[in-house]
Amino acid sequence: MITMIVGEIANFVAYAFAPAVLVTPLGALSIIVSAVLAHFILNERLHALGVLGCVMCIAGSVVIVIHAPQEQEITSVREIWNMATQPAFLLYVASVIVIVFVLLFYFSPLYGQSNVLIYTAICSLMGSLSVMSVKALGTSLKLTFKGTNQLIYPETWFFMLVVATCVLTQMNYLNKCFFSVGTSALDTFNTAIVSPIYYVMFTTLTILASVIMFKDWSDQSPGSIISEICGLVVVLSGTILLHVTKDYERIPQSRSVYAPLSPSLTTRLNGELLKHVEDERTSDEQKALRRQEMY
Repeated sequence: MITMIVGEIANFVAYAFAPAVLVTPLGALSIIVSAVLAHFILNERLHALGVLGCVMCIAGSVVIVIHAPQEQEITSVREIWNMATQPAFLLYVASVIVIVFVLLFYFSPLYGQSNVLIYTAICSLMGSLSVMSVKALGTSLKLTFKGTNQLIYPETWFFMLVVATCVLTQMNYLNKCFFSVGTSALDTFNTAIVSPIYYVMFTTLTILASVIMFKDWSDQSPGSIISEICGLVVVLSGTILLHVTKDYERIPQSRSVYAPLSPSLTTRLNGELLKHVEDERTSDEQKALRRQEMY
């Protein structure tokens, strides 16, 4: 947990010094480290597709780093506020809010427990706004530590409020992807399905929001932009390969010809079996009481 907190702090700082187009896709490198450590420490086998996924993530990350845009020089949080209030980004924010509300109040009650895209879309859309706010807040703190106090501006505290709101929303609905409502340990969707879908949607929407708000591609040549997009596609493809192969590698080898049941199905079957046993016990007790009354 300590290393995870340190990593998130480092990720927060990175957004203050580098564009989101560069920082967000590089998050795939943590998946590579996890896969390699799991291979040596947890004895989880990394098959050919898993190795290919690692190579693709590394290659795509190198391409993105080489062609990444330069970070803009920002001297005040009000400059970021002007970027956030431009018509194009306001239209993006309004679209995100409308889509999130439609997903929350219409699609979530109907399909939230059966369609993985509902909760992951909510998390990804809110995540794109949280990254923009994190970048704004990180830049404000960076300027404050350099001697230019940005805490006196209300815009800084507004970005902090947006960060807290978006992060809490993400945590809430991302947890619902893994746990059903009203239960404590019942899997809703498989991790190997949720993780790559969430990573692809979150990364794509974050880069889109950054391009609109900070105009990361305004000073770049078409060749550099195409190279970044190709590197992003390679990273996303490698991430999907890693998660898909990881799901099958964790299944223990067995001589049984039947496929292992999912945790949710196993829990439901155990519950039905327990209910059936309890009904039999209840019926036996009732029979005994009736016999006593007859005698």
